[in-house]
This record gives sequence, C-alpha cells and structure tokens, in this order.
Amino acid sequence: MVRFGLFGTGHWAAQTHGAALHAHPGATIAGVWGRDPRKAASLADRYGAPAFTDVDALLDACDAVAVALPPDIQADIAARAAAAGRHLLLDKPLALSVADADRVVDAAQAAGVASVVFFTGRYQPDIVGFLASTAAVGGWHTAKAVRFGSIFQPSSPYGASPWRRQHGALWDIGPHALSVILPVLGRVTRVAAMDGPRGLVHLLLTHDGGATSTISMTLDAPQEAVSREFVFYGENGIETLPAGEGDPATALGVAIDQLLEEIRSGTRDHRCDVRFGREVVAVLAAAETARAEGRTVDLPV
Repeated sequence: MVRFGLFGTGHWAAQTHGAALHAHPGATIAGVWGRDPRKAASLADRYGAPAFTDVDALLDACDAVAVALPPDIQADIAARAAAAGRHLLLDKPLALSVADADRVVDAAQAAGVASVVFFTGRYQPDIVGFLASTAAVGGWHTAKAVRFGSIFQPSSPYGASPWRRQHGALWDIGPHALSVILPVLGRVTRVAAMDGPRGLVHLLLTHDGGATSTISMTLDAPQEAVSREFVFYGENGIETLPAGEGDPATALGVAIDQLLEEIRSGTRDHRCDVRFGREVVAVLAAAETARAEGRTVDLPV
C-alpha cells in the first residue's frame, strides 16, 4: 500500500484527487495539507486521514505526493518532495515557468523518483486508443483544437480560482490541448499567438517534420458558444478526437495505477512524466512571449 500525501483542499483536490486516492486499492491517504488549515482539516476528516500544518511533516509521513494546487505552488512542493525521495502525482500545468519546471525535473531525476502528470484525456481509454492509432498511421499535415469553456457561470467551481483568472485559458486549457496534439504531430519548434475578445487565445504551432496545428481557447465563452473540437487532417483523411470516457476521478485512478507500476517496476519512462510536463510548459511559455511581444518564437532544439 503506497501512502500518498494529498496537497490541496479545493474542488479538484476533494472531488478528483481525494476521491480517486480514497477509492484506489493500492493507495491510502497518509494526510492532507493545505494553505487553509481549516479546509485541510475538513478534507482530511472526509477521507479519514490526519491533517498536517507543515509540508515537511507530511512528506515524512508519505511515500508519494498527490498535488492539486496552483502550478507555481505545485512546482515548489514537487521539487521538495522529489528531493525527499517521494514519488510524484502532479497536475497540469507542471509549473508556470520553464525554470520552475526544470527544478522539478532535475529533482525527480536526481532522486530517481517516479512521476506522472495528470492530463485528463491521456488516461481515458477511448482517447488513449485514438492517439495510439492516429500516431501510428502518420501522414498528418495539421490539427485544429477548439476549447471554449465558461468557468464564470454561477455553477462553476473554478470561477473564483485566482491563478485561472490571472493566467487564463493558455495555462489552464492549453496543457490539455497540447497533451493530445504532441503525441501525434511531435515536438513544437515554433509558436505564434494572438489574443481575441473574452479571454480568447489563438496559437499557431509548427512541429518537427513541418506539420502545423492551431489551438483556440477561452475560459469565458458565452454559454451558447461552449464547445470542444479536436481534428487531425492528413494523407489518410480526417480524424476527430473522441469525447473521453469516464469522469476525472476515474481517469485519475488510471494515472494512480500507472504511477504505482512505475514505482513497482523501477522504470522511469512514463509518457506523461515530468519531462513531458516540462515540454508542455516550454510551449506555453513561448506562447506567452509571442503574445506579449507580437512575434513568432522559436523553441530550442
């Protein structure tokens, strides 16, 4: 039984990370830490675990960490956890800067810990199968991703999220889109970006081998315009990404399965490990520069 320290107390921590860990036969929640001790105590009580007020004390009490916190806070805790020899179950994006992502990668590699970054679709069976078969076929010229969300409705649990309000769709939705496009079209080599109304961000990407892709996204779409579309175009026609089977907690259960297998086997080659998380952060950071400076940004080889 692998003991997980749960870091975070918000909706995602409670409904996804906490629920998946609590239900998993190979995992137990060793404790909960949060920036608000009262919320940490409440969530810990919900799952029959102790609450911690000190990060290092919880690290001492666990074998692995599950982090559901804003990306900048996640990066600091993940680096500390890895340095302490704790395995990593992290959320997207890995960090809000390449430098912070590098700190996590360096710490994980130095300690030899296993790591999994939770891009929801990459743990849903229909999407996993689609990506594998689509990548195997090859011959793709371009892809189009459209993710128009609406988190500022009264029913949304994310509308008050400070980091989402500050960093917007690029950093919240962008990782999901990239996690689907990169396995098929390959590494991004060049990024252009443009803003639109209501928090819209448009990316134009060039990939290894010359394929291109576009991503359009917002967190503030009119309710009537909420939509999701991922399409690949190429030599063999048109392929559309399926919707994704199961809820996020079920998908996170699959991620936990895979992390536990990495721990058991000693392998450190997971397709969505911190190195892939860092690759996604590098594209997002380049897009941020492209938006701010009105130019195309090349990514280092």
